[in-house]
Amino acid sequence: MTPARAKSLQTRLLVWVLGLVTLVWLGAAALTWVDARHELDELLDGHLAQAAALLVVQQSRADGDDDDGVADAPSLHKYAPKVAFQVFHEGLLTMRSSNAQLTPMSDVAAGFSTVSLLDGAKWRIFSTYGAERDVQVYVGEQIASRSTILWAVLRGVLFPLAFALPILALVLWWAVRQGLAPLRYLSQMLVQRQPQTLEPVVLADMPSEMEPMVQALNGLFLRIENMVASERRFTADAAHELRTPIAAIRAQAQVAQGAGADFAQRDHALLATLAGCDRATRLVEQLLTLARLEATSAEPTSQTTPSPRVDLSGVTRRVAAELAPAALVRHQVLELEAEAACWVSGNDMLLGVMVRNLIDNAIRYSPDGARIRVVVAVQEGQSTLRVEDSGPAMTAPEMARLGERFYRVLGSGQQGSGLGWSIVRRIGAVSGGHLEVSRSALLGGLAVQVGWPTPPVG
Repeated sequence: MTPARAKSLQTRLLVWVLGLVTLVWLGAAALTWVDARHELDELLDGHLAQAAALLVVQQSRADGDDDDGVADAPSLHKYAPKVAFQVFHEGLLTMRSSNAQLTPMSDVAAGFSTVSLLDGAKWRIFSTYGAERDVQVYVGEQIASRSTILWAVLRGVLFPLAFALPILALVLWWAVRQGLAPLRYLSQMLVQRQPQTLEPVVLADMPSEMEPMVQALNGLFLRIENMVASERRFTADAAHELRTPIAAIRAQAQVAQGAGADFAQRDHALLATLAGCDRATRLVEQLLTLARLEATSAEPTSQTTPSPRVDLSGVTRRVAAELAPAALVRHQVLELEAEAACWVSGNDMLLGVMVRNLIDNAIRYSPDGARIRVVVAVQEGQSTLRVEDSGPAMTAPEMARLGERFYRVLGSGQQGSGLGWSIVRRIGAVSGGHLEVSRSALLGGLAVQVGWPTPPVG
């Protein structure tokens, strides 16, 4: 079953506009008909009354001829058969038109009436008395003649309108087509674009009605471009970073394979292989976390749906408890100061990843016996997380580069991918946090502070 073809917007506009114009035209024609007929009836009724008045005056000025014969008026015009009159004196017909009957044309003695005469046609009759009430005058006109005159009047009015209607339709079609030209141009532009082309759409003289649509389309292109760039970065990062641990694992496997009966060498190679696997696993987890963060930041967020409220103190206590054994192995002092509740807007899992990376970095890059202090508090209307250590100090250029992909401070003696700080910064950006890196005035090492606006209660 083939899908129904979508209706053209131009066709819809033309149908609606022409339909409405036609209805208005027909309504105007009907009003013209009614008004013209009313005015014509008034005019012709006045004509009948005037003709009757002339007959009355003529009869009153007659010299009293005693001739009992009936005077027939001659027919002087081609339309004369459509008009008839009668004059009765003392009940006797004294004058009539050649097409008038011998009996009175109407039963109404005075005024207008509509009757059917012997020929079956309908007549409009005006009846009146003469100067004396013994004189009765009837003047009539065929109603069909009125319709003929009415049609002659309407032809002069309606025929030009009927001629103008097709011209109006053609003009409307041209106007609608010109008005929709930007839409057609946009459609052609999108059809001709290559799949990898994600530049914004730019239209000259774009109508205001199209601006929201084009802006939304450009926003979509921007989000797609960000997602594609994120996927490309992930692929490049994974290919670049996984090459080293995989090569190390392969080398250690070859060493174990060639160790033969040297169990100590084989065990050492296998332990190195396991360490390489752990490093590769950690690297993959970091890469996947960073990819999810970038995908999340590329998606449009709803302004009407607020982020969930998360207890930062609870998250920090949980993560610190999980990392405490690693600090004890190195005889480090891990201090935690967390208020009963410290609420922030964000995602519980992502905030946990951020806190884990910050504390884990402090543990791994600080020497044995170092002091690590973690503080969660509300300061000046902000919920803050501060992690500082007594490890080696970093220079200002080194602190400025923290967060760059795969950047690691040389000489730390610790293995890593250099993605932890990238993940911390991305989570901070996604959750609305502000991250500051400085030298710890209390412990002398690195101090990292993240602040979030306190979310409203409810």
